[in-house]
Amino acid sequence: MGRKAKDLSEMVEGIEKKEVDFVSLTDNIDTSSAAGRFFFNVMASLAQMERELMLERTKAGLDAARLKGRVGGRKRKMTDSKIVSARKLLEAGDLPKDVAKDLGISIATLYRWIPADNKDVIGE
Repeated sequence: MGRKAKDLSEMVEGIEKKEVDFVSLTDNIDTSSAAGRFFFNVMASLAQMERELMLERTKAGLDAARLKGRVGGRKRKMTDSKIVSARKLLEAGDLPKDVAKDLGISIATLYRWIPADNKDVIGE
């Protein structure tokens, strides 16, 4: 329902202002009683702590990978050899759409690596 204990508490307070109590059927939480409100706040705090720990572990894992020289993200489609090939094909007069198709990339990817304003390479 929420990622922060504060957000969950504010949501329940908003519901209670309308004289409605929050009841979770699966977790047996009923905010109409003091014990129910306490349990709800404990569960909300635990959920927030779990989320923050997950973020910390993810950041630590990414930092450790960077120290080993690894880079996150998707593998690059345009390798250095594809860039060289694309330039040669474009200089030979091939159409950009044909070059992109031959290299297995989109035209947008081709133009990202060899901008269209480089008219002497693209042959326009």
